[in-house]
Amino acid sequence: MTLLGIDTSTPASAACVLRDDGQSFEVAPEPARLGAGPAHARELMPAVAEVMEGAGVEFARLRAIAVGVGPGTFTGLRIGIATARALASASGLLLRPVSSLAALAAGMREEGAAGDALLPLIDARRGEVFGALHDAGGEVLWPPFVATPEVVAERVGEAGLSVRAAGDGSIRFRRALEAAGIGVDADESGSHVVRALHVCRLARTVPDVAPEAVLPEYLRAPDAKTP
Repeated sequence: MTLLGIDTSTPASAACVLRDDGQSFEVAPEPARLGAGPAHARELMPAVAEVMEGAGVEFARLRAIAVGVGPGTFTGLRIGIATARALASASGLLLRPVSSLAALAAGMREEGAAGDALLPLIDARRGEVFGALHDAGGEVLWPPFVATPEVVAERVGEAGLSVRAAGDGSIRFRRALEAAGIGVDADESGSHVVRALHVCRLARTVPDVAPEAVLPEYLRAPDAKTP
């Protein structure tokens, strides 16, 4: 099957077309992009256009659109999911929602992260991270959560596992994590980026969902509240 995948769970926009012949055409952000401000409104659609043109496919050839549903930044997720919904509705396609943390963990495995378990961490602001714990084979040991890095370090210590972390949350809180014995990849490692290629690969086993039924996985209430 041929899929278009996008992810906007971090400040960086990612897009990929994974064709049914196995070839992929991807816009994968540089790790340094994670430290800059979000710019999904101006970056995402050009990235989608680039991968569609590179793959040489029209929307009519897609089986579905895969989208990272978080957890992640509120504005980023809203833009990414709204874009996926609009593209799907305009093209008569369905969506395939994928955990952004699972996609991050898949990238860690591809980059050769070592340890009993992999800890993908996305910066949640407010001094917290979004995370999950996966074993080396991809099974989820801890489902997605939001916590301070100190709480994460305490839980890892209690579990007694050799853990490797990646993602912009691990970069931001490197000192606290490494002090607890959690390995963190070098800042320039590609393991820190949520790649749309992994969103596409995971989406191959995800059921089709109506566009209006796909919702962001925020894990907590947004900062801004309606008066």
